[in-house]
Amino acid sequence: MFLSALLALPVAHAVELPRLFSDGMVVQRDQPVQVWGHAAPGARVAVSFAGAAAITAQADDAGRWSLELPAQTAGGPYTLRIDDGTQPRVLQDVLVGDVWLASGQSNMEWSVAQSMDRDAEIARATDPQIRHFKIPKSWAGAPQDQLAGGEWVASSPQVAGQFSAVAHFFARELRKVTGVPIGIIDSTWGGSRIEAWMDASSQGLDDAALARQAETLRADDERALAQTRRNLAQWPTLPVDDAGWQAPDLAMSAWAPIAVPSLWEAAGWNGMDGVAWYRTTFTLTGEEAAAGVLLGVGRIDDSDATWVNGTQVGETRMRYNQPRRYSVPAAVLRAGVNHVAVRVTDTGGGGGIHGEVGEVFVQPQGGTPRALADWRFRPSDVSLALVDDKNQHPALLYNAMIHPLQPYALRGVIWYQGESNANTVADALRYRRQFPALIEQWRTQWRTQWDAPSLPFLWVQLANFSSGVDKGDESPWATLREAQSMTLWMPGTAQAVAIDIGDPADIHPLNKQEVGRRLALAARHVAYGEALPFHGPVPQYTRFEGNKAHVEFGTSGGTLAVRGGGTRVHGFALAGTDQVFHPAEATLQDGRVVVRSAAVPRPAAVRYGWSDNPADADLINTDQLPASPFRSDNW
Repeated sequence: MFLSALLALPVAHAVELPRLFSDGMVVQRDQPVQVWGHAAPGARVAVSFAGAAAITAQADDAGRWSLELPAQTAGGPYTLRIDDGTQPRVLQDVLVGDVWLASGQSNMEWSVAQSMDRDAEIARATDPQIRHFKIPKSWAGAPQDQLAGGEWVASSPQVAGQFSAVAHFFARELRKVTGVPIGIIDSTWGGSRIEAWMDASSQGLDDAALARQAETLRADDERALAQTRRNLAQWPTLPVDDAGWQAPDLAMSAWAPIAVPSLWEAAGWNGMDGVAWYRTTFTLTGEEAAAGVLLGVGRIDDSDATWVNGTQVGETRMRYNQPRRYSVPAAVLRAGVNHVAVRVTDTGGGGGIHGEVGEVFVQPQGGTPRALADWRFRPSDVSLALVDDKNQHPALLYNAMIHPLQPYALRGVIWYQGESNANTVADALRYRRQFPALIEQWRTQWRTQWDAPSLPFLWVQLANFSSGVDKGDESPWATLREAQSMTLWMPGTAQAVAIDIGDPADIHPLNKQEVGRRLALAARHVAYGEALPFHGPVPQYTRFEGNKAHVEFGTSGGTLAVRGGGTRVHGFALAGTDQVFHPAEATLQDGRVVVRSAAVPRPAAVRYGWSDNPADADLINTDQLPASPFRSDNW
C-alpha cells in the first residue's frame, strides 16, 4: 500500500502530476522550476511554460519522470503545458513569485476567522496574488509521493477566513515590500510534536519497523472507530440542538454512563471530536448549601462551560491541562440534590474530563472534598476521524505532508511549533537537538539552488501562556524557548519573539497580525537581504560585581528600552550559589541592564522572563521588539 499514491489516482489524464501542480499555482521566481510526475513507462513528456520552448524528459520503467525549466522572473499569469503525446494537461493562471512553506502546530494552523478583528481582516483580504495551498491532515508509515489533497486558492473575502492567519498576515507584509505574488503552502496539524515532522532516518528509526507500526495503528484505529460508531448508534440523530441541556430537571434516560476522570477515547469514544455533555449530582445539607461550595470538574480537553442547577458557574477555553475549580455561591445551591452539567468542546486529539481523581470533587465551606461519581454522558455535535494522536508519532506527518512537496522550490519556511514538546523540562531539553536536526534535514532534502547560505528558516518563539506545568524555578516553556534561541547558531535563521503578545488564558492568542509582521521583518533581513531591525535585544554576557549583575547586550538588537517608558525593567530574577531565584530590581544604565536583589547579596546567576507566562517581562528595543527570555546559568 506504500506504492506511490500517484498510481492510485483516478486515470483522468495519461500524465499524473503532484497536486501542487494545478490551476492557480505559484512557482518560485529566480530558481529553476522543477516539474515531475508519472506517465506511461518510456513515454516522452514535453513541458512548456510562459510561452518558452518545451523541454522534454522520458519516463523510466516505473513511469517516473522529472525535468527542470529555466528560472523565471516574477510575473504571470502564465500557462504550464505538460504533454506526453496522448492527452495534454494545461494549467492556467500560474504565477511566478515567492513560495513559503508554513508548518507547525495549531498556532500556525489557526485561521483568519478565529483571529483578532476577523471581520475586518476577511473583508480586506482582496489581493488575489496571495495564494494558499492547504494540505489536509494526513499521515503515512512511509514517505509518500502524492499529497492527500489540496488546491491553490487566491485570496478573497469569500475564502480567506480559512487561511492560516500567521501565514496570511506574513504574506500580506511581504507583498507590500516585494510586490511579487506570494504563495503559501500550509502544512500544519494542531497539537503535533516535532518528531512527527521529521523523517525516520534523522531520528534513528528503521523504515520497515515504522511502516509496520503504522499498519498496526491503522488496524487498531479501524477497530476503535467501529466501537465508537456502535456507541453513537444509540442516538440516531446527530448533531442535535443542545440548548437547555444544563437544566436541573433534564430527563437522563437517553444518557450513557462514563468514567470520570478519563479522556472519552479511553471510554470507547475513540476518534471523536466536537461537543459532548457530562452530568452528575451531589448532595448538600441546608447549612452547606447556605455557605457555598468549591466545585472541581477536573482537567478538560479542550474547553468547558459548567453549570450547577442550571446556572453557569464557570467557563475555561483551550486549556486542556488546567484543573477546573469553580466557586459556587449559595444562591445557586439547594439543600438535597444539586445537578452539575459540563459542556465540553474538543477541537482534536483527546477529549473530555481527565486528570487526577482528586481533581473532581465538591467541597463545602470548611469541609473536606467529596468525590463526584456516577457521571452520565451524551454527545451533541461530533465528527469522527482516524487521525487522532497520529500527530504524536515520529515521521508520520513528514511522510504524508512534507515529503510529497519535495523538490518544489521554496523561498523559505516559517514554523510555529513547540507547545506540544514543552510538557516537561526534559521534553523541552530534547528540543535542543530535535529542532536543528529538523532544519538540517529539510534543507538537505530541498537542496536549495540559489546564492543564499541556506534555505531561510524562520520561527515563532513560544508566546506567553499560563500552561500550569511550570513550578518554582523550573519552566518547560522557558526551557523550550531557550532551545529555540539556541538554534539561531544555524545560518539563515531568525525567530519572532512573542512573549508580549500571547494570552495567559488562551494557548491560541488572537493577535496573529503582529506575529506575521515580525516574521516578515525576519524574512526581509534573512531572505531578502534588507538591513533593518528584525529582532529585539540579545544578551552577550553577564558579569557579577558585588551584589549586582551587569547584563551586556549586542548592538544588533538595537537600543535598549522599556515597554511603557522609564528605566525600570521587570521580569528579572537573581540567585546565589544556592540556586534559589528571587525577584530582582533591574534598571537600564549606560546601555546595559543592572540587576540586584536584597535577598541575594552575592549573585551567581541571572534569569529574565524565565516562566511559562513572563507577562511582566518588558525589555524591548526602540523599535518595540521584545528581548527573548534568557538565563546566565545552565542549572
